Amino acid sequence: MLNAIVRFSLRFRGVVLSLALASLGYGLYTLTQAKYAVFPEFAPPRVSIQTEAPGLSPEQVELLVTQPIENAINGVTGIESLRSNSIQGLSVITVTFQTGNNVYLERQLVAERLSVLAGQFPSGVKAPIMTPLTSSTSNVLVVGLTSSRQSLMQLRTTADWTIRPRLLGAPGVASVSVFGGEVRQIQVQFRPEKLVQFNLSLNDVITAAQKATGIQGAGFIENRNQRLILQTEGQSLTPEQIASTVLVRQNGANVTLRQVADVRDDAAPPFGAASIEGKTGVILVISAQYESNTVDVTRNVEQALDELTPALQREGIEMRPDLFRPLNFINTSIHNIRTSLLLGVGFVIVILFLFLFDIRTAAISCTAIPLSLLAAVAVMDRMGFTLNTMTLGGLAIAIGEVVDDAVIDVENILRRLRENAASATPRSTFKVVLDASIEVRSAVVYATFAVALIFTPVLTLSGIAGRLFAPLGIAYILSILASLVVALTLTPAGRALVEEAVRFHSRAHRANAGPDHRLCCSHYVLRYCRFPLLRNQLSPRTA
Repeated sequence: MLNAIVRFSLRFRGVVLSLALASLGYGLYTLTQAKYAVFPEFAPPRVSIQTEAPGLSPEQVELLVTQPIENAINGVTGIESLRSNSIQGLSVITVTFQTGNNVYLERQLVAERLSVLAGQFPSGVKAPIMTPLTSSTSNVLVVGLTSSRQSLMQLRTTADWTIRPRLLGAPGVASVSVFGGEVRQIQVQFRPEKLVQFNLSLNDVITAAQKATGIQGAGFIENRNQRLILQTEGQSLTPEQIASTVLVRQNGANVTLRQVADVRDDAAPPFGAASIEGKTGVILVISAQYESNTVDVTRNVEQALDELTPALQREGIEMRPDLFRPLNFINTSIHNIRTSLLLGVGFVIVILFLFLFDIRTAAISCTAIPLSLLAAVAVMDRMGFTLNTMTLGGLAIAIGEVVDDAVIDVENILRRLRENAASATPRSTFKVVLDASIEVRSAVVYATFAVALIFTPVLTLSGIAGRLFAPLGIAYILSILASLVVALTLTPAGRALVEEAVRFHSRAHRANAGPDHRLCCSHYVLRYCRFPLLRNQLSPRTA
């Protein structure tokens, strides 16, 4: 089979050259369209369920919220582990699924189980919420906000109601988490002694505040011709309006909320803070969707931030959009492997030229480097892998190996061609190149598979180590196998094309072809690209 491959490549070397150029173009296209990430997906697929239970103690959250949710989702297919955490006012359940499952289908099954729990929780407990699906390295950007003109409450309000909705609208963004600042609340701080004085309870205060701020439907009125929709207005929106709400009427006088409580704009109890270069502010953490392209999502987010920058500057808000930017790491990695590729090609050309004194041989050998690496990138992209630290590392390691097969083949071909030229009865170039390639094919194939087998144990690693280093091994093995294909096809075909081109060029000069020199080159292209109909149309002198 190997002999047939080499023979086919030499007989149809124009076709092989065309396929190599097509592969090179497709590899470059894939390189621009591939997904980029910092690390491979090292965490198994999981679902996080959060349920808010205001006012409940950790024991009550565990008994009344966490356990019913666990019992409901415990039978979902493919669950590997189930962990929960119950704290004051919050239940967090993390469901980890087996690797290789369809995480979107699993989330759907969990959502169906959660819908059954509606209405079974105690009063005041909110519905369970599944957090957005993100990857293990989902953070694509961390943005900091500071201001010397606005308060922390105004800064947090701008982040929550202006910046966050715009960033969530950027393609590829899964969530935007806001930390720091002061969350604005309209707080009703009641005075117990006043409640006792007016014979009121805390429920009376809560009910009055809810009615003052709530919106209720008023129904409709129908007549013979139409239906008129009634719409209520006048709900209180400011602390002053809420403070004027009537609680009860006693002895001909109204008791308002202002008389039993202080109603004010105030900050919610803080759960954390944020600092940007030593200055208190607000931080936004933008996470990308699962299996998204980090490069595209980062650019979309930065475009949205650029649109918001003029408005924020008018309000005196300073924005730092580069506190954490994984794209910088990706760009550095790509630049390093590009530099390594250029250095590798340069060193190979110099060393081969110094040892063989043939620039054409060195150039043919170097074609294996970009073709092998780009072929590996194309295959990994079709397999669903991203270009990350590990895959780029595998390609960088393989740079010194992918040229070996081509060097062995082309060096033996060059040696046999020199011996044939010095022979009294020289054979055809086709025969010499074919025999020289077949002579070393076994050594090339065995050496390639031996090197590839060295990295096979890396693919069998389990756990986080396997998820991290398996892509490195796959990138290396694919590059080595691609170099073997190049050595068996393009290398002998390229060397044969170069030899024939040199022979035709020498003949043209010896014959002093003059104006027909261009026709000689055309004849060479048509002959070895297998266009017989056009070849027959050449002039007898050129043929």
